[in-house]
Amino acid sequence: MDKRNLNNVTLGKDVKIYDFTNLYGCNIGDNSKIGCFVEIQKNATIGKNVKVSSHTFICEGVTIEDDVFIGHNVSFINDKFPRSTNEGGALQTETDWKIIPTLVKKGASIGTSSTILCGITIGERAIVGAGSVVTKDVPPYTIVAGVPARVRRKL
Repeated sequence: MDKRNLNNVTLGKDVKIYDFTNLYGCNIGDNSKIGCFVEIQKNATIGKNVKVSSHTFICEGVTIEDDVFIGHNVSFINDKFPRSTNEGGALQTETDWKIIPTLVKKGASIGTSSTILCGITIGERAIVGAGSVVTKDVPPYTIVAGVPARVRRKL
């Protein structure tokens, strides 16, 4: 078997992981490269030939398909209405909220310092400009940019 399991992380063949990463309970596909100071949480999936640049946060519920580029300092969100405490005033646990999944389709590119809100799909080969805040689905083969991200042109 080409995969190995280390601390509940499933790594494909020839995955490169640089220093100071925090990976737990995730899956990373063959030939992918994970930069330093990256966190990938449980139940996140990274496809084959993906490059995740430094200082990026990929939370639970995010699926990134093959051949995707993630720039530096990209943050994914998995909760539309985050709270510290529940109705009773206690710190929230996993039972107090529901993960809202996000999908990044094959060949997409996400620019540096972008924020990707939950519940959206970034289409195949789409490009998200640096510093964008993506609040809704990005069509395939489209460039979006801005706050909030808007379609700039088709590829």
